[in-house]
Parts: sequence; C-alpha cells; structure tokens
Amino acid sequence: MAEYSTPGVYYEVADTAAPAIGPVRMDVAGFVGIAARGPLDTPVPVESWRQFTAHFGGFSGSAFLAYSVRAFFENGGRRCWVVRVASKDLAAGAAPAAVTVPARSGAGGWVLSASSPGSWGDELAVRVVEVHRAQTASVASDSEPVAATVLGTSGFERAGMVRLTQEPHPPQFKVVSEVDPLVSVLHWVNPDPRARLAWESPLTGFDVDRPVFVDSVEYTVLVWHRGRLIERHDHLAPVPEHHRYGPRRLAPWRAPEETAVRDALPTPPHALTIREADDHTDPLDALDLAGAAPHPLAGGRDGLAALGVEDFLGREVDPRASDAARRHWRRGLTALGEVREIGLVAIPDIHVRPVQPPLLAPPEPCIADPCLPTDYLPPAEPHRWAIPEVPPTFEDEQVYRVQAALVDHCERRRDRIALLTPPWSASRDDELGRAAATAWRSRFDSDFAALFYPWVRVVDPLRESRGETRTIPVVGHVAGQYADKDFEVGVHAAAANRPLAWAQDVTVAVSPAAHGPLNDLGVNVLRAVPGRGLRVLGARTLSSDPDWRFVNVRRLVCAVRKSVDLATQWAAFEPNDRFTRAKLRLALTSFLLTLWQRGALMGPTAEAAFFVKCDETNNPPHERRAGRMVVDVGIAPTVPFEFVVLRVGRTGNELEIEEVRLAKGAVA
Repeated sequence: MAEYSTPGVYYEVADTAAPAIGPVRMDVAGFVGIAARGPLDTPVPVESWRQFTAHFGGFSGSAFLAYSVRAFFENGGRRCWVVRVASKDLAAGAAPAAVTVPARSGAGGWVLSASSPGSWGDELAVRVVEVHRAQTASVASDSEPVAATVLGTSGFERAGMVRLTQEPHPPQFKVVSEVDPLVSVLHWVNPDPRARLAWESPLTGFDVDRPVFVDSVEYTVLVWHRGRLIERHDHLAPVPEHHRYGPRRLAPWRAPEETAVRDALPTPPHALTIREADDHTDPLDALDLAGAAPHPLAGGRDGLAALGVEDFLGREVDPRASDAARRHWRRGLTALGEVREIGLVAIPDIHVRPVQPPLLAPPEPCIADPCLPTDYLPPAEPHRWAIPEVPPTFEDEQVYRVQAALVDHCERRRDRIALLTPPWSASRDDELGRAAATAWRSRFDSDFAALFYPWVRVVDPLRESRGETRTIPVVGHVAGQYADKDFEVGVHAAAANRPLAWAQDVTVAVSPAAHGPLNDLGVNVLRAVPGRGLRVLGARTLSSDPDWRFVNVRRLVCAVRKSVDLATQWAAFEPNDRFTRAKLRLALTSFLLTLWQRGALMGPTAEAAFFVKCDETNNPPHERRAGRMVVDVGIAPTVPFEFVVLRVGRTGNELEIEEVRLAKGAVA
C-alpha cells in the first residue's frame, strides 16, 4: 500500500478474488400428478405434508400424488415442488365451481368462485352480507350538490361507497371522492379535477333543506365447506379504486417465482376468489343480497375423465409463439422444467389405478366464530357433496411415452435424474411380473434415470380404520431417502440399504436368486430383509456405460456441474488473461478440495482425486482471439475410478459446460 502524507482522498485499484464456490442442493424433488385442488400447471414449493394439504388437499382414490409426497417427507425429504395436472379440454376440462351474485339491476355483479378447479368447490357455500360500519348525517345549511358537511367523517374513505337516505325519497348510492376530516366534509365531486373518479357525480334528488343520512357500504363474505364455516372476509369494498376492493383482495392466487420463494414459502390461497361478472360493472349498482340462505357453488370439474399424456408432459413452444400458446402448452413436466433447484423428478400418477373413496358420514356443523348468529349456518346437504372424477387407466405404451419424455427432460437439463417404476403389470407376485420388469428395463439406456422394483403397500389413510393398504409406486419413498442421505452424508453417498418408512410390504417378494440378474441389469430391487425391514438394495442407473453405473456418481457430477455453472457466471465479460484464469483455477481448486476432504472423490491425495487446468496449454492465442477461455476440471468420483472432465468454456461472453470422460489411467 502506498504511503500518503498530504491529507485528501485517494483511489486505489484492488483486484478482488473470485467468489467461493459452494455446494448446491440436489435433494429437492419434483412431482407431477393429480390432486384434489390447487393451481393447475403451476410449480408450488412445499416443505411439509401440512403445506401440501393446504395447497392441494389430502389423499384421493383417483391419484398417487399425495401418497408419494407423504412418503417423501416420511423418509427424510425436506423440500419438493409439486405440479397439479388436469385436462384443459374446453368441454370436459377442469373448471372451478362458482356462483354469481347479481347487481340490483340484474346486470353485472360479482362472480364468487372456488380458488382452484375441481369438484371440491361444489362443497362450498357462500353468503355476502352488506355491512355499514360508519354512519353520519349531513348539515343541511352547509351542504351543496358537490360536497356535504357532515357531523363526522370517522370510518369514511376515498373511493368508499355510501348509501344516502332521506324520507320519503328512495335511497341513493354514491362514491366518496375525497374526505376532508378537518372541516368534516365528504366530497361527491373532487375539487381537484386530476383526482376525480369515474363514478363520482353531484348529489341530486334530495331536499336541500333537510339532513341526509349517510351510511358506508361494505361487504362481508362468509364461506362454508361441508357445513363448516372456514373463512370470513371483512371490509370488502365495491369500488375498484378502493384499496380493499373485493375482486382485488380475493383475486386468483398466483405462485411466486422461484427466486421469490427461496427463503419464504407462498401462503396457501383462500378457498374463494372474486371477479366482476361484467367488465363494465357499475359499483353504484349495489349487489342484490335478497335472502338469508347461503349460495352453494356449482359447476366444478376435476378434468380427469379426459386426462391425456400431453397433460402430464406439456410441449416445448417456440419462443416466438403467442402468450396464449405458451400458456396452453405450459403443462406438467414443461412447467416443472422452469424450476432450477430440482434434483429428483417423478410422475407417479401415470401409473394411477383409481378407486372410489369410502363414503364418510358428514361432520356436525359448527360455528367457527361465536359472534356470528346461528342462522348463518347453511343447511346440511350431503347429497351435494362432490364425488371426484376418475382418471383413465393408462396403457403401458402411454406410461412408456411419459417416462421416456421424463428421461429426455433430465438428459437435456443435465442437473436432475428421473425416478421410474415399471407399470402395474410388473407389480404382480409371479414370474410374469419379474419378466415384465426386465422387459421394461430394456426400453431405457440412460445415466439420468433409475428404475425401482417392485411397488410397495402403504396403510391407506382413506381406509385406515379398516386396516386396509394401498399399492403405490415407490418413487416418493426413494426420493425421500436420497434427500435424507444428502443431508446426512452428501450427494456422493449411495442412498441404498436403508429402511423404508411408511411402507408395510412389497408387492413382489424377490428372492436372492432373482435379485442378482435384476441387479446386473440395473434394476434397483426392494426386498424385505428379515429383522431389518423393507430396504432398497440397489443404487444403479439405467446406463449401459460402466462409468455411469451408479446413481451417486451421476448425482455427484450433476452437483459439481451445477455448482460450477452458478459460481462462475461472474467470469463473463472479464478479460481473457492470466489473472482471470488464475481466479477461476483457485476457486475451482478450493471447491474440489472441499469435496475430496468430505470423501466425495477418490484418491490418497488431492492430486489423485482431481485436477484443474486453465493455463496457456489449453488456452492458446488463437483460442483467446476467438473469445474462448477453457477450464478443464477432472474429478475421480468415489465409484468408479475413472476421471470425469468438466470443460468450462467462455465463448461470446457466455459460459458453456460439457462433460468429457477420460479413460482409466489417462493423463490430462
């Protein structure tokens, strides 16, 4: 540092080191499936079983999704993303239940809808109550058509609607344009022309020599589900410019973007949403609230009868396509692809074998708020309770189409693996079932997928009182075990030979003699080990390449690739000189040294476990003139011994990463 003697401000250029590279999470799972409720084709982050039920409802006889998510958390999972799917067919697709509360004139009004599509909305009933929280009266001697001097302005707000009454004249509805509490004046026409509202107008039709009574007008919406009061929404304003405008306060729920929910999970939506019945609804045309009985919602559809393969997969759309086309094909797996932090993916409901849920006795109605009168309770109508739609049973070829697309999705992303199970035909306890599993494995050859056999039986919460079980795919259990192992040891450790939680039995008792050939083929077998419970005794991918035989090797390389990709973005637009290369080399070496010390890399020394090369030999002058900088990163995963090289290159101020495999014993 230079020495200074003259007082003043001096500037020095200090070259900062490259940011440290840290590990990324590979335990986050992604599930695509059928749910009773919740937003369609929208990835929602979930960190507990209770959060899942708050967003998507509970168990359903028409789906495996809830069972898989429950198994994920029971086996140690901590975070997953869920995408609900349903048909978007115009005639038979999913639709929310709704009821219209018309305006007094018969036109316009509010449409009250269930917050998400599905027959669950038919179990809701609503009632809109007109509330007058503030009352006052005008001072006749000081009032005029554009403003009224009143006895008090407490409780009145700009853009609030009021009801004006004066016998024997019929009542009128007005919008308060401005409130002046200092002189107790309510302005019907704003004195500032720039601040005027579309709904304001001078007061006419009343006797100017007599006072006019003024009542504020707001709405309270009460919502019941199966006879139980579950929500109460107070102080809803009918004027769009008001900050408590009803259709804005209860607008359709939207899941926040991935970057907005890393530290805070989204709040589950309300059961009800409100929208205007007509784009030109006049707020001065107050709602017609005749009758005290709650209004039942109707018309909800689950959209399962017409469910198809494309609803699970979606479709990649040309970026130049219209917004409507992109929204239409943003379904299932395509929507899940927008989430970058996912490391495990499964689509359990392509195997679904729907069963009708048992009929339960209706719960006794209760009053959630003791201040509410008992006449707010709707009548019990168990005959109105919805019977969910039943999805189709998909053929094996349809199952293969979805699983092949899932594997292709993982291969293109190169940051996640697909968890697969053979179809229902392979879950039978006979030789044909094992033959079907073997034949199913032969359809795939990928190191970004793992196959688990057979299915498992779990206690069915829908029939728990009768001690019945339900047969489900094991992908949720496996994803939970992978996540738990990641936190316990690291992504480099194989999540095998661990007892399965929330599992009663397997559908096929695989003998040791039958286990060997299946394991050699890359099928990860579940077995009931005497005295040790149910365990996954395998950690293999579906790759024919021996270097990518193990799931933990592929997941480790995915984790390194993702970490390097995220942590080297700063290098874009940096000078392509020895200082930048030294920064990259130091950051990558420090990161890989940490992995080796944790046991993720093989070798008695760091030099035997990895190498980082970024110098003149792999960055000759002609490469630098072309705007390309290459960093060769070689790692020796715990199993096998061969090196896997990640080449980090910068071309045109963009980073590129590719994998290159070196033969055993090769020298870089």
